[in-house]
Amino acid sequence: MGDVTPFPNRGGGQTAFDRSELTRILDLYGRMVAAGLWRDYAIALERDVAVFSAFRRATERPEYRIEKRPTLRNRQGMWALIGEAGMVLRRGHELAPILAPVERRLMKLVAP
Repeated sequence: MGDVTPFPNRGGGQTAFDRSELTRILDLYGRMVAAGLWRDYAIALERDVAVFSAFRRATERPEYRIEKRPTLRNRQGMWALIGEAGMVLRRGHELAPILAPVERRLMKLVAP
């Protein structure tokens, strides 16, 4: 009864969005919800990737996925915008240019 068994360590942390990144992504999500384009989202935090997925409906594939892969930081950039078909639409080192195509789509809907 006196033996304590340590919890098994999986050998590393997980990749996550920091506060400013998540604020930027959720701000865009809120504007897309207000425009009636998105209705649901999911966040997956794994060892090598953090993914924010935005859905038109909860039962469909995500319309967009925003991925953060720190292992690609020195190569193509750690950020990627992936479309519904799984095709990489944008890739880069900064989050703002990755979100630009989605924000432009929102601007077109608002403009007369």
